[in-house]
Amino acid sequence: MALTRCITALVSVLLSVSVMAAGIELREFDDPVMEERYKDLTASMRCPLCENQAIDDSDAPISADMRERVYRLLQDGQSDIEITNHMVARFGDYILYNPRLENRTYLLWGIPIALIVGGGLMVVLIVRARRNASATALSAEEQARLNELINRERSS
Repeated sequence: MALTRCITALVSVLLSVSVMAAGIELREFDDPVMEERYKDLTASMRCPLCENQAIDDSDAPISADMRERVYRLLQDGQSDIEITNHMVARFGDYILYNPRLENRTYLLWGIPIALIVGGGLMVVLIVRARRNASATALSAEEQARLNELINRERSS
């Protein structure tokens, strides 16, 4: 009985170690620059399945596929831009953490800039309006009305 438990525990440990080892991907690079490019590319692409997680950090099967594609394209000698374009064509613009400036993304890039410019313009207009309001003199009719109110207040 104790022997079967021991064997069962040993088999369980061996299976769990083999499952954990299967999740680790080893990539062979001859050039450290290419390895750095691989790390940069996989860190700059978002997993389409995971919420805001880079493919280099994701355990999703689609991320493993994307990492494998990046590796193969690097081995084929493609540039970073070509690899990014290939991945966007395959998986869509969502995978880019920094969307490209294109016709359809002008609004996305333009709204923050427009809000900053609009806010600055509002501040300038408010400051100018307050300066002008404090510098204008009262008309004769307004001065007479003010004097009348002051006299009424003093006499009461």
